[in-house]
Amino acid sequence: MLLIDGHCVLCNGLAGFLRARQPAGRALHIVAIESEEGRAIIESFSPRHQQMDTVYYRRNGRVHVRSAAAVRLLLTMRWYHAMWFPFAWLVPLPLRDGVYWVVSKLRHRLGRV
Repeated sequence: MLLIDGHCVLCNGLAGFLRARQPAGRALHIVAIESEEGRAIIESFSPRHQQMDTVYYRRNGRVHVRSAAAVRLLLTMRWYHAMWFPFAWLVPLPLRDGVYWVVSKLRHRLGRV
């Protein structure tokens, strides 16, 4: 399950990109953080995760945030996208999260839904 900012053009674009690349028979459940369902799901997270303003990806009972969520989303896509997971995971976390932070701060300049 992926939780995204429902008002963000970039986040909604990501959702469309992911939906178009899902393997047959598998569908990623995508929920807006602002929705009632999204707020209820976030309330079930640890207090540390509840305070974050980020993308959330819940897989196998674990919550992944920021760049870790983005990289793990590769595993939800068809094999020719999923094969990039090990390479993306090799990028050091501080560098990945740094890029994620810059994009997250600039995303609303692209527009709002």
